[in-house]
Amino acid sequence: MGRNKAVCCGLSALETTLAVLFVLMTAVSVTLIVLLVTRESDTAGETDPPAPTSDPQHSPYLIGVGRADCTGPPAEIPLMGYAQSSQLAAGIHTRLYSRAFIVDDGRKRVVFVTADVGMISQRLRLEVLRALRVKYGDLYRQDNVALSGTHTHCGLGGFFQYTLFMLSSKGYIPESVQPLVDGIVKSIDIAHRNMRPGRIYRKRGDLGGSSLNRSPHSYMNNPEEERHRYETNTDNQVVVLKFTDLDGDGIGMLSWFAVHAVSMNYTNRMVSSDNMGHASYLMEQDKNPGELPGQGGFVAGFSSSNLGDVTPNIKGPFCINTMKPCDYLNSSCPVGGTKMCQAFGPGNDMFESTRIIGHNIYMKAKELYAEADEEVTGSIQSAHQWVNMTDVKIQLNDTHVVSTCKPALGHSFAAGTTDGGGDLNFTQGATDGDPFWNGIRDALVGPPSNETQDCHHPKPILFSTGEINWPLPWHPQIIDVQIITVGSVAIVAVPGEFTTMSGRRLRAAVKQELESDGVNRDWEVVLAGLSNVYTHYITTFEEYQVQRYEGASTIFGPHTLSAYLQKYAGLARAIAQVSKLPPGPEPPFFEKNLFNLLSAATLDRKPDNTSFGDVLQQVYPVYRPPSSLVFLLSVTFDVVFFLFLQRDKTFVTVEIFDNRTETWEIVHTDASWETRFHWLKGSNRQSNATVEWHIPATAQAGSYRIQHFGHCKQLKGLQTVITPYSGSSDTFTVTPSFYHL
Repeated sequence: MGRNKAVCCGLSALETTLAVLFVLMTAVSVTLIVLLVTRESDTAGETDPPAPTSDPQHSPYLIGVGRADCTGPPAEIPLMGYAQSSQLAAGIHTRLYSRAFIVDDGRKRVVFVTADVGMISQRLRLEVLRALRVKYGDLYRQDNVALSGTHTHCGLGGFFQYTLFMLSSKGYIPESVQPLVDGIVKSIDIAHRNMRPGRIYRKRGDLGGSSLNRSPHSYMNNPEEERHRYETNTDNQVVVLKFTDLDGDGIGMLSWFAVHAVSMNYTNRMVSSDNMGHASYLMEQDKNPGELPGQGGFVAGFSSSNLGDVTPNIKGPFCINTMKPCDYLNSSCPVGGTKMCQAFGPGNDMFESTRIIGHNIYMKAKELYAEADEEVTGSIQSAHQWVNMTDVKIQLNDTHVVSTCKPALGHSFAAGTTDGGGDLNFTQGATDGDPFWNGIRDALVGPPSNETQDCHHPKPILFSTGEINWPLPWHPQIIDVQIITVGSVAIVAVPGEFTTMSGRRLRAAVKQELESDGVNRDWEVVLAGLSNVYTHYITTFEEYQVQRYEGASTIFGPHTLSAYLQKYAGLARAIAQVSKLPPGPEPPFFEKNLFNLLSAATLDRKPDNTSFGDVLQQVYPVYRPPSSLVFLLSVTFDVVFFLFLQRDKTFVTVEIFDNRTETWEIVHTDASWETRFHWLKGSNRQSNATVEWHIPATAQAGSYRIQHFGHCKQLKGLQTVITPYSGSSDTFTVTPSFYHL
């Protein structure tokens, strides 16, 4: 008995020892695997990142951030935003970027992209989703990918498939579309490859002195009781999400603030990311020390919000020909009409205003980022539908049902705003049509139907775009509505420009539905403006009655906001109840009848006995900061070859000579705030480029040079040859004092 017991006990001890060894080896193996799969990789083609295996309610998220250039060819293509036919791209103020943020809780994944573009068009979104499907299958879809534009008015146009937008931007321009699609997809690729375990924190604060309501008369038409709930007639809140790795090191930031990106006005012809892009630039330079713009691992996205009636031109409007205040009701001047009524500030020119507003937004976001300590936890959800917005029924009360309308624009749409007035004799606040312009409209495109006129009342219809379908429909009818939630943060992706009060009502409606599940959550609801498809403006019913520019541009009629409140409440309810919604009718993807009015590419020429890149105006030998340097070269380039050969590479470098290594080191590119790259189209297919370097007071003393890079297209024999060229300045000195030498 004892022996048998001994043998038994001996075997038991051996089994225990083996079991312990097995557990230890398993733990070591798991640790090694975790270390390998969570290590950041810089190589392309990496497999999908690992997902957390424990309960996502208590686990860190997998987080990825990415940034990619989406500038496009900065020559001859119309800039999108002001609808000024003369505002054709002619250089670079700052480069444009797409910034992507991916969050995964181990069960679901969402992607949010904020891109330096006027807005996300339906065609652009569909092109991006198609490209993602080719790469990733069903991983990234219409329901879990939200695309938002910063609303810069100085990015390239030509990325729409609807006639009205094509008419204002010389058609559908592949040379403009492809860099946007590639840049957005590449930013998602980078974020996908860089996914790692991390945490998210949130913080909210207020920023004053950086925005002004440009339609206060409309705002005052909202109910008095509602207006008294708020201290100001603009939303001054800044919301920040802070992304860190598990060590607490920052990897990215997302921020929302409601202000138009129109500090750069309609006279500018350089591609520019405007004030929101400058905020991103400052934050990324701060968090990526020593890196050139557009480089470094930290990604800072500054997204648009309910900016419909909000301008950064905080000095307000006045008549530029008399320096007197504009008419309060219709924003016009006795002499010159709406074109003379312009808003400015806070700087003395558009560059200084862009810098000031961008810096203000950056400083507030930086403060909130440093203070963010409320961790975002919980599951990830998303809800999306396509909606035919031309006939949404809204039950206002027990007896009253109203409907949205076919798209139409009112007369005041043509008046423009105080950020950029129209050229013709239209004024804001028009509730009666002009027989003269109605007659021209009828001759060109036909009158609106009685049904559409009645539906849009009191809007006097200038263009009944929902009833014009040649060569393609003039406006979209199938619209995306979408909400993505990360823990207790809900991002409401809205398809246009919600006014201040419209945005407040939508946030409240979504918040109410999300909290209907009975779970005690302090939901942070943010509106991501100009997302997924562009439908102009969305005012309140009361603001619509005034028919200023924003009301005249609310294309689905006076009950547009009520329809969106109903649809987004439905999305929020589906998220709260974890239920699925029908996808709705898919939008069209037009293959035929897209037109392109951009001139065909031609051969480049240069004067006899010269070379591309020859210097016409040399630099001075010595500069003392702060000062401005202007460097003029004889160059030429063509829009097509800008795109395919130079689109994500700099046209300009400012370089300092390193005496230790006897090499030139790049300190600025055309993405830098300090540089400006101008292109002047000359006659006989000859052009000039001018490089400006605004030397900052912090510039290091030393020897510098400026270089320009490009491509030219020539005919050699019977063959077309595309050749790279460059031009370089003489070496010059930057010194603290002219007497330094």
